[in-house]
Amino acid sequence: MQPAFDLSLASSGPLAGSCLLSGDKSLSHRAALFAALAEGESVIDRFLVSGVTHAMLGALAALGVAWRLDGARLTVQGRGLRGFVTPAAPLDCGNSATTIRLLAGALAAAGTPCTLDGSAGLRRRPMGRVTEPLLRMGVPVGTTDGCAPLTLSGRAVSCPLTAIDYTLPVASAQVKSCLILAALAADGVTTLREPGPSRDHTERMLAAMGASIRSAGNTVAVSPLARPLAPLRMTLPGDISSAAFLLVAAALVPGSEVTVRDVGVNPTRTGILDVLSAMGARVTVENPRVIAGEPVGDIRLAAAPLQAVRVAGDTVVRMIDEFPVFAVAACFASGVTEVCDAEELRYKETDRISVLCGELKALGVRLTERRDGFTIEGGTLAGGEADARGDHRLAMSLALAGLAAPSPVTVHHAEILRESFPDFVEQLTRLGATGTVKERS
Repeated sequence: MQPAFDLSLASSGPLAGSCLLSGDKSLSHRAALFAALAEGESVIDRFLVSGVTHAMLGALAALGVAWRLDGARLTVQGRGLRGFVTPAAPLDCGNSATTIRLLAGALAAAGTPCTLDGSAGLRRRPMGRVTEPLLRMGVPVGTTDGCAPLTLSGRAVSCPLTAIDYTLPVASAQVKSCLILAALAADGVTTLREPGPSRDHTERMLAAMGASIRSAGNTVAVSPLARPLAPLRMTLPGDISSAAFLLVAAALVPGSEVTVRDVGVNPTRTGILDVLSAMGARVTVENPRVIAGEPVGDIRLAAAPLQAVRVAGDTVVRMIDEFPVFAVAACFASGVTEVCDAEELRYKETDRISVLCGELKALGVRLTERRDGFTIEGGTLAGGEADARGDHRLAMSLALAGLAAPSPVTVHHAEILRESFPDFVEQLTRLGATGTVKERS
């Protein structure tokens, strides 16, 4: 086990330079799983090697999937849509909701009996969102009081699932992706409708592999698989959720200018860029291109005085993972920032509204917590000590406050950041920040 540590960041001048990040976490999960469902050998470069992706890889190994990781190159020997073996024990999904929900859909399509479990934190995440529509499709699946462990009893390969027309109660890429995977083994076209936009990585990647998926607005129609999925040969773009930390770091330090190269700029994920621009930062996307159906570009941010903004509606979904780091930026903006329509944050790795507000208050921030969001009074963050509370995004976001706070900021139990951004401190150091890591005894 790697050591626990506390983290402090500081700056002695503007941040400057360019950097290249590891592959996108959402795409890494999907590429590994979809490669396992394909027939043939897939090669995925720039794969994110982290705690959460290891959970997916470990589960795939237990299902009989052969894979090899050489640095950031992942090679997967696909077993086909119905080629999983029955695992000898429950699959440990760690703290990864993406792993458990996407695997549920893949196992439903495969007809493989299996129990999916994970950490105490994962056991608090709602699973009824996936089991209710899966039951409608004829998947024999159950939960423990609506949460993990999640058990699929399996079914005969000769029995297709039932195609459904289903409206998701909340826009959710994880739930949608679970149902898309199950729909590949259905007896007709499955139609999925969402109340708003959600990230569409699953649709893009599966379509590139040969699946018949049609999207129109917030509706997706999935046909049963007519031929095996083709193997993947791709280099993953960088993770915009990780890039957001470096961009906000630059936004907090006057005179900074930073470029993050080869980042995925899927429009369902770029809400943070729009909001930082609205706050006054100078944000541009350069060298735009498309890789395996995904928009990619180099994101440049030049610091400028930040102004308070209001974030609500569809923008919330387009930056749902970036609210912790956005909240830190809001602490240094002029005026009162307001966030609405974000109750979904309460169902992440932690209750991100409650925990985020509590830790920011510990640093002196004047704010008001609401059921679906919060307000933050800019210019009130003083410094002090905070705790990551088992949330990787909270750990990194709170640490960034130290770049601009009048007094130092120390984040306890910051080692959780390894789950999604293992080289977070190193990347900031290359740009000119100073990072102090103190191992906990």
